[in-house]
Amino acid sequence: MMPKVSDAAVAAYEDVAAGLEAAGVVRGSMFGMPCLKIGKKVLAGMYGDGMTFKLPPEPRAQALDLPGVEQFDPGMGRPMKEWVRIPLDQSAVWPEYAAEALEYVGR
Repeated sequence: MMPKVSDAAVAAYEDVAAGLEAAGVVRGSMFGMPCLKIGKKVLAGMYGDGMTFKLPPEPRAQALDLPGVEQFDPGMGRPMKEWVRIPLDQSAVWPEYAAEALEYVGR
């Protein structure tokens, strides 16, 4: 079951999405969660009050050093190796990691 999402998290997610529109990023859905795509590739998503990002090794390691950040596990007991989940209280860095994810996935 999908975790509950607060209005604050939705607003922060929408800000990130709007900031990427000029680069061709579109809103979509993956496994029932809102996500951001470039072409058919997913680069970020919303899971509970956190945003998920697909990142290359170095930015991923930097993100995992932040408080509350974890490898993203959509609830199947197996974390997705290239994905991290950054909680709402770290939303100030969401745009930075969204840009990293776009560069990584958009190659």
